Amino acid sequence: MRTSPALRRKLISVAAVSAALLTAASTASAVAVQDSASAASDVPAAQTEAAPGAPAERLIVGYKSGVAEATSNPAAEADAAAKGKEAGEDVDFQRRLGTGAALVDLGEDLTKTDVADVVARYKADPQVAYVVPDRLNKPQAVDPNDTEYTKQWDLFESTAGMNVPGAWGTSTGSGVTVAVIDTGYVAHSDLAANIVGGYDFVSDTAVSVDGDGRDSNPADPGDWYNANECGAGIPASTSSWHGTHVAGTIAAVANNGKGVAGIAYGAKISPLRVLGKCGGYDSDIIDAITWASGGTVSGVPANSNVAKVINMSLGGDGACSSATQSAITGAVNRGTTVVVAAGNESDNVANHNPGNCNNVISVAATNRSGAKASYSNFGSLVDISAPGGQTSTGTANGILSTLNSGTKTPSSESYAYYQGTSMATPHIAGLVALMKSANPALTPAQIETAIKNNARALPGACSGGCGAGLADAAKTVQAVSGSGGGSTGGTVFSNTSALSIPDNGSAVESSIAVTGRTGNAPSALQVGVDITHTYRGDLVIDLVAPDGTAYRLKAASSSDSADNVVTTYTVNASGETANGTWKLRVQDTAAQDTGKLNSWKLTF
Repeated sequence: MRTSPALRRKLISVAAVSAALLTAASTASAVAVQDSASAASDVPAAQTEAAPGAPAERLIVGYKSGVAEATSNPAAEADAAAKGKEAGEDVDFQRRLGTGAALVDLGEDLTKTDVADVVARYKADPQVAYVVPDRLNKPQAVDPNDTEYTKQWDLFESTAGMNVPGAWGTSTGSGVTVAVIDTGYVAHSDLAANIVGGYDFVSDTAVSVDGDGRDSNPADPGDWYNANECGAGIPASTSSWHGTHVAGTIAAVANNGKGVAGIAYGAKISPLRVLGKCGGYDSDIIDAITWASGGTVSGVPANSNVAKVINMSLGGDGACSSATQSAITGAVNRGTTVVVAAGNESDNVANHNPGNCNNVISVAATNRSGAKASYSNFGSLVDISAPGGQTSTGTANGILSTLNSGTKTPSSESYAYYQGTSMATPHIAGLVALMKSANPALTPAQIETAIKNNARALPGACSGGCGAGLADAAKTVQAVSGSGGGSTGGTVFSNTSALSIPDNGSAVESSIAVTGRTGNAPSALQVGVDITHTYRGDLVIDLVAPDGTAYRLKAASSSDSADNVVTTYTVNASGETANGTWKLRVQDTAAQDTGKLNSWKLTF
């Protein structure tokens, strides 16, 4: 790897540097661009940079479904060579990502203008769905008889704790695997019994610092670095053991007479290493997301520990790229809930990925008084808040979890207080594990809705938006495990009459008459949809209540090239009268693909 230090994404911590933005670019050309200088000038500067001021060195290219380059490596390689020849640069196909996208290398010593020229070639190609830089992400950390349990205020304190002990009588997370996509795992006796097989996805040896590329050993060798090694002006840092701290919050062994207790201490952790020295690349994170959720990644053995929950306490600046969104969407469609940190820049999460991606649970951090932590990002895209701690008001006000005492390489196991949205995120991932254990049939959409519906008002202040409030574990688990809330039981009303969906045409509607109910619809109304379609990204789907109020179930997405929509959405319809005619409205918003609504149903 050409180690441009600024390309690395590091731990997202209050003290850490803002993530390097390896830009997003979007679609390229099988046809030569007539005026390359003009075309390149149309590419925003941000779409040429690996970090502010540094040109990108690799691109992730997603091809549209059905074209040869989408599945054939030789075709993608030939296309990269052709684009490079047109731009006068050396462009090489590197490998196929788990989502089907191609990773291409741009070579060394390119200027931002050179990169823009290559990006413009791809952008002009109608067979390309998107082209984005291979950005780097950084972890989001800042600096019962278990002996340290009394220090875990975040679990039980009435003011700002998450009311976790009240959930343990119903669920401890048994039977659920949580993938922690992070720095890997350093051996710790308070975690070892709950660790199952993971994978090291770090493909670049300069990042991995373990002497090799990808392999089945996700051990964390340490992510320390010297001053200026990860970018000019960036001070030296000791190893963080970040992934181990996150894992302990989720599933440290409980009732073993030592250390701390995990929120879902009956669950298992699958550590997936994507972050090393100075951070980690988008391409490795994308493959980890895909593999963790049961998808296939070329060159990586099938996952025998498929996760129903993914924790990503990492991130960087800029919009959610089409490449990352495609991986997340694929994971959610496979039934895996993706929980991500909102970030620690005290900024709107809309400016930071993957906290601003769709189909994720984006988590802000609160302090011990229940207010938004000073460092936490905020905004309308935040879904929920959870304890992240604030050590500036006292070390014990941070989040205590498993760690290692080594400053560079592993030494003796230890415990330490950290703060950050990295620490808040595993609180929600642990809660999701409790929910899935209590009710395995829950979909990611139902899980998100239940967490929001059962949150309590934030005890302290938050300006800018902190989601639905502070998550309440006991209330949420009770809601999904009983006869109401997220339960899969109830009265079903359905329409099984098939309805064609016109290609790039006007919306069509299918109706269901609901009768015999009393009062309003539930806060977790389940909408089951079965649609056959050759490019579901074209589809916009709405549920229309009897009074005409529309609830958006699915928006169009040019990056979602998969087939069919067969899923269950959860809608808070508590403001609607239950009885009456409900409609499912479906519209195809782009040309060339067709579909059919096979059936749909409402479960009250």
